[in-house]
Amino acid sequence: MQPLSLYIHIPWCIKKCPYCDFNSHAIKADTPETAYINALLRDLAKDIWLYDVTRPITSIFIGGGTPSLFSPDSISRLLHGIGQQIELQEGLEITLEANPGTFESQKFAEFRALGINRLSIGVQSFNGPLLKRLGRVHSAAEAIRAAEIAHQAGFDNFNIDLMFGLPEATPDSGRHDIETAIRLQPKHISYYQLTLEPNTYFHKFPPKLPNDEAIFLAQQKAQALLADYGYQQYEVSAYSQPGCQCAHNLNYWQFGDYLGIGAGAHGKITQVLPHRIVRTFKPKSPELYLNNTHKQGGAKAISADDLPLEFVMNHLRLKRGFTLAAYQSATGLAPDTLEPMLSTCLDQGLVAYQGHHYVCSAQGWDFLDSILEKFVH
Repeated sequence: MQPLSLYIHIPWCIKKCPYCDFNSHAIKADTPETAYINALLRDLAKDIWLYDVTRPITSIFIGGGTPSLFSPDSISRLLHGIGQQIELQEGLEITLEANPGTFESQKFAEFRALGINRLSIGVQSFNGPLLKRLGRVHSAAEAIRAAEIAHQAGFDNFNIDLMFGLPEATPDSGRHDIETAIRLQPKHISYYQLTLEPNTYFHKFPPKLPNDEAIFLAQQKAQALLADYGYQQYEVSAYSQPGCQCAHNLNYWQFGDYLGIGAGAHGKITQVLPHRIVRTFKPKSPELYLNNTHKQGGAKAISADDLPLEFVMNHLRLKRGFTLAAYQSATGLAPDTLEPMLSTCLDQGLVAYQGHHYVCSAQGWDFLDSILEKFVH
């Protein structure tokens, strides 16, 4: 039986960043923290009933927004309420997203005492001017202090988010970001390129970005430096010390199942009889979500025609790729439903077959979109 994760979305943050396309809203003095926790627990109960969920939860990821803005008491009530409704696997990974401007020693010690055992810290850069261009509310010093507080609070496993290809970035600033992150000794570093997503301020008013050649060169140098310090790339944008991959995101990229609760949250559930895979979605508006957690939400089954693309789109982000047995187990489809697309990718050198796994070749890794295009109907 496939593992089952739980994603929880808390949509409030201090300020909406100009590049952010996530469902986030600036926090207000009267943000309904207690009511939102109640809504999350109702939402979970409804999903458990709707999809006849009996599997234990193997990981929890609390994302946003900036969920660390909520009080430890609220997060405690949330985790306790979840444990009353569904079995939690012993020792499961529980991740809380946090931004440097929200770090307080006592607060994060309390989060750790609640059983949260992993943080994901949204640093993006350790360069002050670049942080301002990104609209971040924290300083470089606060970013460093956040990692120090994480260690002091007992988090021996945390992630630092970094971005590259930033407005007016230089090779020196990019190297400094990586070197600073490594010195702070996180177990995991997410390193991803700034993209100008639709419906963002940066998409409407694009900043001046480095050229593609400069971005690619900076990425290669950063990847080499990360490798030198033992950070193994296991996914397009994810690097970890051995054995410290993000369990929640790994399940996602392996086309695993996950419940999604909260305003704008998405989920994916495999139903056995009859076999079908559905994607769930919740209302994006916090107000609508609070009024009725399932109104304007719902679920949509993934068609058999779309399953090969959905599976490959996730699995080929991973360095280890996929096996045909994994494809059959996750989709319920025969291996020949990947043809002739998979053979074409092999013939063109975009995909390689290594140790019973289909993986991106070096060329395919750089041109992943070219692979996925072949699976689009």
